[in-house]
Amino acid sequence: MILFPAIDLKEGRCVRLVQGDMAQATVFNDDPAEQAIAFEDMGFSHLHVVDLDGAFAGKPMNSAAVERILAACTMKVQLGGGIRDFTTVAAWLDKGIARVIIGTAAVRDPAFVRQAAKAFPGQIAVGLDARDGLVAVEGWAEVSTVTAEEIAKRFEDAGVSAIIYTNIARDGMLKGIDWDGTLALARAISIPVIASGGLASIADVERLVQPDAALLEGAIAGRALYDRRLDPREALALLGKTA
Repeated sequence: MILFPAIDLKEGRCVRLVQGDMAQATVFNDDPAEQAIAFEDMGFSHLHVVDLDGAFAGKPMNSAAVERILAACTMKVQLGGGIRDFTTVAAWLDKGIARVIIGTAAVRDPAFVRQAAKAFPGQIAVGLDARDGLVAVEGWAEVSTVTAEEIAKRFEDAGVSAIIYTNIARDGMLKGIDWDGTLALARAISIPVIASGGLASIADVERLVQPDAALLEGAIAGRALYDRRLDPREALALLGKTA
């Protein structure tokens, strides 16, 4: 079970949003690489990074910040935001990203996801972010007409390594993970699911280690870490990790 600390990038800085609203961005660190080092020092082995500007622009916009993160730490980094073509996937994996997350393109161009997953086994994840049950795209600015489960099932035989599922209503709100929705999705598909959005306290981590959550790959922690509502060493110890 993996706990991924999150770094969301906006204009080269480390921020957290509320329900994906770029107008509600709180800057937590002007130096994302420094933040990555801090997370690694806390004992984390994996890192979740999102290029927020890239998600809206449809292409990488914070590449320099991501490259500094890669140079600064040894954690396995998964990256999403603005990754819409094969060339971008290949370039990021070549630079040392452990896993690329495809979001909008998974809805609009599933053949691309299949191509990437076949070319890079174990290194392609799909990010599904739901608002009122329907998947949102373009940095959550637009809502599609399909559910997360419908899209996830399209990739059952594609070799996708994980589905990262976010309930947008919970993201940045510190109201707890959407356990019902996340576990329902995990039970409906064979692809491992990562819970994202709303992790609020050690109670969510305790829920993560319950038997019925064992089918999850892990969860992503954002604002709770930055606000120090979640003690990273306590959380990692609970998950059986070493700090």
